[in-house]
Amino acid sequence: MKIIHCPINGPRPLQEFHFGGQVREMPVGSQVSDAEWADYVFNRSGEPGIQSEWWYHTPSGTWFIAERDCQSDECIRTYLYGGRESDA
Repeated sequence: MKIIHCPINGPRPLQEFHFGGQVREMPVGSQVSDAEWADYVFNRSGEPGIQSEWWYHTPSGTWFIAERDCQSDECIRTYLYGGRESDA
């Protein structure tokens, strides 16, 4: 069973979580062209390696960030947005 470390509740089974996508800075809608906005919405790097991702722990209603190695699918660490980091 795959386990993810929730920053609030500790180690929990993967089935309690939902993936929310890669953490990326959102452009200011009124300051970008339609092409730039479309690039943000539809294009991702897709490169193997470590990426920061949004995850949601359903039972506690907590959104947090997980750093995950996309190539090995290993969760390296998790932390609340703007908060203290913890080991995965």
